[in-house]
This record gives sequence, structure tokens and C-alpha cells, in this order.
Amino acid sequence: MCKLCWTFLLCALIAIGAMAYKFIISGETVASSDGRQSLLLEEGERDLVLTEMRMFLNAAQQIIQAANEDDAEAIAAAATVVGRAAQAAVPGSLMKKLPLEFKKLGFDTHNKFDELAKTAKQLGDTDVSLKQLAVLMQNCVACHEGYRVDAIPAK
Repeated sequence: MCKLCWTFLLCALIAIGAMAYKFIISGETVASSDGRQSLLLEEGERDLVLTEMRMFLNAAQQIIQAANEDDAEAIAAAATVVGRAAQAAVPGSLMKKLPLEFKKLGFDTHNKFDELAKTAKQLGDTDVSLKQLAVLMQNCVACHEGYRVDAIPAK
């Protein structure tokens, strides 16, 4: 009887491990012709990811403009919009499709925007904000170098 229990437990652990790998680590990607990993998403999911990326870009532009105007409050406001609070809009069904490295970049980018907002409020130094933005933008570059977002063809 004990042997059967151990066999069942082992099978269950293997199944859980395989699901964890699929849903947490690998996501739903395939190699694309340009050497990047292609995220295969439904059209609405793809739109959500691309909208978030445009929001990052818009915030970066607003931060640069505010820095040029020496306006630390505007920097903090622009960065806050795309901080961790913006992550709440991403449904779990989409998160399971994204590979771990992509999620890490996304979470880190949201965190860095929050750090930038906090520092802008505390220090009021727009030069520091621009330096933080330069570091943050490395995540954007890494993401776009490593991934592309493709829609799954409608059935």
C-alpha cells in the first residue's frame, strides 16, 4: 500500500512540476524568424501588453519633458501612473502565458518607475530622475531585443 502512495505522490509531483514550468517559467512562446521569442497571445491580450508598453514609452517622454522643465512633481506623477499599481490590470490568464524572464522585466520596470517617482518626490533633483530613467530604459531595450508579441490567429 505504501508503495502505491509513494508512486501516486511522485506522479503528482511530476505533474505539478510540469505545470509550474509551463505556466510560471516557460509561458507560451516560440522562436521567431528574427531570433527573438514570440509571445503567442490572443488579440485582446496582445493589445493589453502593447498598450502597457506604450504607457511606459509615454511616461518616459513625460519624464524627459518634465526634467527639461525642472519639474520633479510632474516626473513623480508620470512615473506613478505606470508603477506597481498598473500591474493590477493584468489578468492571471495572461500572466500564465508569459515566460518568467518577461515577467521579471515587467515587474522590475514597474518597480523602477515607483522608485523613480519616490526619488523625484524626496529629492526634487531632475538630473537624478534622468539617470534613473536611463537605467530603467535598459529593461525596455532588453525586452524588445528578446521578445515580440504575436496574436494567435483567430479560429
